Amino acid sequence: MTFLLGLLGVFSGFLGGMLGVGGGVIVVPILILVFGFESRIAVGTSSMMVLFTALSGTGAYFRQKRIDWKTGILAAVTTVPGAAIGAYLTKFFSSRSLAIIFGITLFIMATIMIRRTLRAAKNQSTENTIKNAQQSGPSASWKRRIVDAAGNVFDYSARLNPGLPLLFFGGLASGFLGIGGGLVVVPILADIIGLPIHLAVATSMLTMIFTSISSVSTHIMLGNVRIDYAIPLIIGILLGAQGGARTARRLKSVALERVFAVFMIGIGILLIISRI
Repeated sequence: MTFLLGLLGVFSGFLGGMLGVGGGVIVVPILILVFGFESRIAVGTSSMMVLFTALSGTGAYFRQKRIDWKTGILAAVTTVPGAAIGAYLTKFFSSRSLAIIFGITLFIMATIMIRRTLRAAKNQSTENTIKNAQQSGPSASWKRRIVDAAGNVFDYSARLNPGLPLLFFGGLASGFLGIGGGLVVVPILADIIGLPIHLAVATSMLTMIFTSISSVSTHIMLGNVRIDYAIPLIIGILLGAQGGARTARRLKSVALERVFAVFMIGIGILLIISRI
């Protein structure tokens, strides 16, 4: 069992590091469907695992110089209280209803991401889509410029006013669903605030550190964390997240988002069907 959990950790860490989602989108359903966990225990255990995904992934993206530090810290201001509230709310839902909510959330967010990639394809690239949207919007006032370790230059405008309040729900999702919040945070950073997708993924990892600390602290107080399962998951994650971050650097923006969406749709449908 320990070996299988370690492999699950490697895979979920790889996915989380590549997509900025924490890996909980894989771990929570598997803990429920394969290991027979109650949903709230799966969510709490995943929250501890997500913290280490975020730490490992942030280290990798730090070396790539793809993190927008100012935006990431500001995002954490709203995600942290949301994570604590979301974790506390799990005590009011049955295991079955929580699992179904998780599956529906995955499906909805995947649909949003697929629609985004279709729009991006029509405009030849996600970066062009973002740029055009920023130039036409009156709220695009905070000019940002990031130069990564490979010399790639990202010029964009961050629209924080509409985005920061919405990031509260990323924190809420982190605590309530054990997914790290990246499932919600990445689309908000990319679609609403206006970060290029590669920077959105990297910055989500930074934000996830603070969000996960808030989430897992609350889950520990509620008795929702299985340490014996979390430890092998964490060991695997520390390895997988590094590889995921390196893979993300080589993927095109649209391809990165489509990978994100395909995984979410498949897992969401499986989870819903298993609980209906």
